[in-house]
Amino acid sequence: MLIGFSHSALFIAPTMPDFGREEAIALYNVDRWGGGYFTVNKKGHVVVLPNGSSDQKIDLMEIVEEAKARKLNFPLTVRFHDLLRDRVETINQAFASAIGEMKYGNVYRGVFPIKVNQLREVVEEILDAGTPWHFGIEAGSKPELIAALAVHSDPESLIICNGYKDTSFIRNALLGRKLGKTVILVVEKLEELAHILRVSADMQIEPQIGLRVRLLSKGAGKWATSGGENAKFGLSTAELVAASDLLTEAGLAHALKLVHFHVGSQVPDIGTIKRATKEAARFYSKLHKMGHELGYLDVGGGLGVDYDGSRTTFDSSTNYSLNEYARDIVDSIKEVCDAEKVPHPTIVSESGRAIVAHHSVLIVEAFGSIEKSRDSDKVEAGPDDPSIVGDMIEIYRDLGKKNRMENMHDAQEIRERAQAMFDLGLLDLRAKARIETVYWQIAEAVVEMFRGMRYIPEEVKEMEIATGDQFICNFSVFQSLLDHWALGQLFPVMPIHRLDEEPDRNATMVDITCDSDGKVSKFVDLQDVKETLPMHRWKPGEPYYIGFFLVGAYQDIMGDMHNLFGRVNEMHIYLDDDEDRGYYVEEVLPGNTIGQVLSLTQWDVNELARRMKTQIDAAIKSDRLKPSEAMRLLDDYEKTLADYTYLNFDDQKKES
Repeated sequence: MLIGFSHSALFIAPTMPDFGREEAIALYNVDRWGGGYFTVNKKGHVVVLPNGSSDQKIDLMEIVEEAKARKLNFPLTVRFHDLLRDRVETINQAFASAIGEMKYGNVYRGVFPIKVNQLREVVEEILDAGTPWHFGIEAGSKPELIAALAVHSDPESLIICNGYKDTSFIRNALLGRKLGKTVILVVEKLEELAHILRVSADMQIEPQIGLRVRLLSKGAGKWATSGGENAKFGLSTAELVAASDLLTEAGLAHALKLVHFHVGSQVPDIGTIKRATKEAARFYSKLHKMGHELGYLDVGGGLGVDYDGSRTTFDSSTNYSLNEYARDIVDSIKEVCDAEKVPHPTIVSESGRAIVAHHSVLIVEAFGSIEKSRDSDKVEAGPDDPSIVGDMIEIYRDLGKKNRMENMHDAQEIRERAQAMFDLGLLDLRAKARIETVYWQIAEAVVEMFRGMRYIPEEVKEMEIATGDQFICNFSVFQSLLDHWALGQLFPVMPIHRLDEEPDRNATMVDITCDSDGKVSKFVDLQDVKETLPMHRWKPGEPYYIGFFLVGAYQDIMGDMHNLFGRVNEMHIYLDDDEDRGYYVEEVLPGNTIGQVLSLTQWDVNELARRMKTQIDAAIKSDRLKPSEAMRLLDDYEKTLADYTYLNFDDQKKES
């Protein structure tokens, strides 16, 4: 007898008889978090609008087919460079509009903090797109500064140097000054200023100095501790006065050019930003009145991304738009400077997340599912089964809307009794399997009965989660979504095809690492955090592709090497009206091979191959292996060193 379930793990939502693109957009809130860059077409595929225009769309399933034709296995990161350029243009235009609207007396000069995404292709694209606005770059370490100096070419754009600095850092920043670049060394602690002055005197190059102010204003959310009076970086009020005196005594009062502050990353509440900006503008004004030729006020990062589309002060959202952010920054600075009667400074911001998050999509393939239920024959009690097996089956037969909660409670009680009997050795494995099978049938039926109802008991919601599937996906959370694992950061997730079908499952996603934390079980929602995602039932032999969106900030750089799963394959996409499809693949970057990740962890791949050959030679001599078979196995081993670190299902697909 086969045992299983006759119901699917259904999510609680109204039935949609004509499920299509509009229903899919609403179900996954695409129009809320997508920012005008993502939608669903009539085929049920997710499409990307890289410049926000419906005239130029890219079907993600076409990208999937292109990747397969190029023999690129999944997971796959797809970068849309036109989208990246659009983000740069949008933020510059937002500040230009706010400055014009409020008759602000200076300009905006943004910089990209390359810690958010240090990949060369990304940084170069941003700088090129920002050329009309003299968009610059921010570096917080020596490696970042070395890269910034080489790619920076516009004398009117800025290089902002944040972070703690040693002599080498300072000397390279001053080299930039010698080359005619506008390089500003931001002082993070008072002792650092004295060090900068000593090195600059030795090199006979006058520095341009910025002071990072430690504000009382503090952000909110996961990154709130990066601001406030207990922040890791910045000078207190007393230290600001001491820095001013030190510069004046050195005859370099005029070298102080910039005041900097940072209230935190991904600030969800615009009120926090306004308060911090006004406080910093007051510091700027007071320092200006102390005789310093200041010209720049750097408002740092913090411009958030609305990952969940709720437009609230939730950690993964923002209660403001980009235009509101720009207007409030400009207005706050103008208000304070006018009151203090000091000239309006050039406004600098370090908005990295808001520039790069949208341009990158991670596509993974689900290659299996772990289900509480599978379609099967009806379960019947065996002749030797104890009475509780029949009792559980009887509950299922009598289940109806009037007695559904009572029946569910009875089923739970029988399941607990069955477990107790099993622990005492009074219940065999087949009987226990039948009881659990029928229990999950009852649970899923009860969840189904509450679909579309206005009130759903909390225990039914918990049962909905418990009956959900686990989709097994070929990727590593630790490599590609580290912020989700480490900080609980939410990213929009959805299938990128079959969206003309109504999803009939609730699911979480698990990765292929051997760590139980390698999963995605929190999802964006307008009301709260969802613990399952509506999905379509996985069909053996049919690829099911899932997209993780807005992953362009930090995830590329911060991913770790858990289980030695390395960087993933990449495709870079550009729009082009001359192409038949309206776009082309500009570059393909292969992900790490097994040999490469082993080398990163101090394994010599040649030595590994030598050791294996020694063992195989010994196996031949002892007649455990025939020479021809041994050479084939050694060849397989050596070829595997050049394989992608993730799973490859090509052979299985051919067999099916």
